[in-house]
Amino acid sequence: MISARTNSVLRCEENIVRQYALHEPVPLRGIAGDSPAGASYDLAVAATDVDVLLLDFGGVCLLNPVELHDRAEKLLGLPAGSFPWLGPIDPSTDELWRRMIAGDGITERGYWAARAAEVGAAAGEPMETADYMRLLYEPPTPELIRPDATATVNAALAAGYGVSILTNDMRAFHGREWEHGVEFLSLVDHIVDCSDTNILKPDPRAFARAEEIVGVPAQRMLFVDDQPRSVAGATEAGLNAMWFDIANAEDAWRQVAARLGLSIE
Repeated sequence: MISARTNSVLRCEENIVRQYALHEPVPLRGIAGDSPAGASYDLAVAATDVDVLLLDFGGVCLLNPVELHDRAEKLLGLPAGSFPWLGPIDPSTDELWRRMIAGDGITERGYWAARAAEVGAAAGEPMETADYMRLLYEPPTPELIRPDATATVNAALAAGYGVSILTNDMRAFHGREWEHGVEFLSLVDHIVDCSDTNILKPDPRAFARAEEIVGVPAQRMLFVDDQPRSVAGATEAGLNAMWFDIANAEDAWRQVAARLGLSIE
């Protein structure tokens, strides 16, 4: 029997997926398992019903690959506009992305593998996901991180919140050496990378692992992700969850900050 809570979560997911596909607005420091010396959460300072900001990384903090089409085209010597698919920026241009969001026979890993192969074909060379990510994100410069992500994380830490990362594929896509070169990641308390176990969001075990590593109950965390199914999965797992609209990233970060009682203006 499906519980009333599960029905509510499924309706929420369906609404997000529908609005996302139509591109309508939707209202809305360390390595995994280790905490840097002196890391603690000043719960007396945090002013809301959550103690920890738990962030997806790719798309939320790190620019999405579709936002770097111009970089790929220049590096590969291709004309501007060679890649018309815009994924979360404009789902109407990208049937494969819409299918992935809807859970229609393709995973997020499958989506990026297909796009990597397409980019490689345009350049006349075989390309896998890791090759595509290397093309776009090497070296790991600060410009690849959303400025509002840095501003919000710094404001949250100053206000006494804990901040951690829960990502599906950072190490699978980029590798640990790249990870260690990302200055932004030195700010956060924990990095929980699901590719270490291959148990990916929205599997409830991924959220349970994050809860165990971060050391804060699920209901005291605010989780932010650009994938509707991960948002729905987090809600089912008991976390407070917000969908992050990559197409309106600045506004999305302001919504996150406001949810924590912070300002990043």
